[in-house]
Amino acid sequence: MYLGTVLGLIAALAAAPAFAAPRAVEVGLYVWQEGMADFGGLSAIELSPDGAAFVAVSDRSAIFSGRFTRGDKGQVTAVTLAPEMPVLPRTGTGGPVTGEAVDSEGVALLPDGDFYVSYETVDRIVEYGDAGRTWLAEDRAEAFAHFNLNAGIEALAIDAKGRLWAMPEGGPAETKIPVYRREGDRWTRPILLRRDGNWRAVGADFGPDGRLYLLERDYWPLLGFMNRIRRIAFDGDRVAEDLVLMQSEAGTYDNLEGLAVWQDGQGAIRLTAVSDDNFLPTQRTELVDFRVTE
Repeated sequence: MYLGTVLGLIAALAAAPAFAAPRAVEVGLYVWQEGMADFGGLSAIELSPDGAAFVAVSDRSAIFSGRFTRGDKGQVTAVTLAPEMPVLPRTGTGGPVTGEAVDSEGVALLPDGDFYVSYETVDRIVEYGDAGRTWLAEDRAEAFAHFNLNAGIEALAIDAKGRLWAMPEGGPAETKIPVYRREGDRWTRPILLRRDGNWRAVGADFGPDGRLYLLERDYWPLLGFMNRIRRIAFDGDRVAEDLVLMQSEAGTYDNLEGLAVWQDGQGAIRLTAVSDDNFLPTQRTELVDFRVTE
């Protein structure tokens, strides 16, 4: 009797469904092409809550906005640019952004449609209105003054409290990802995220679930780029959860640098990533869509 009970319990456990770890599953890949000289080098993207309207920024400071058409899996199937794209932003004095100052890397969208753009080399964060046509403010925080060349703020995100979060790409010797946060006019560095191997933070966004989604990149010579997406939950300033939702093999995708989070009509979390083709004919601009499964 006892043996039969034990064997029955073992059989029931073996037949029970395993609880799968959350992951980001690809649902589509769209190669984005435009017949204009300024198109390319897209390093950041933001989306409306439903994933339809977008703002994308190139690493030569060009700003593109428009709308995506999506298929039945939620994947991008077409892109419609707004009129008079791209927008080439101006400085606070009204002149063009030129020289080393053009290297825009991150974007974070405000509820009213204005947005922040982070720049590296000349490290700063600029707020723009009217789809990038109007310069509103510029922040050259002392906290950013020590960044190495080409290792400045790549990832920008705004949380539910309206606070701006900024994460630098960092150099090869750094073992942590410093998280800077602005409250009012004050920047602090309340959080250090783990950094694994050569993975570098290149994009981030907060989801409607309150979690931070972090896009990271690695590069293997001759093989290509690797990417992964982490989902991070916070309890105050403590990391309560840090999960890898997706990690690609080298060469699966191009140079994914921008990440945006949205929610579909069924309440599922969706992720859209964009690649930086470095304006090279051997690379391409990809829009890769993922669905987060629990």
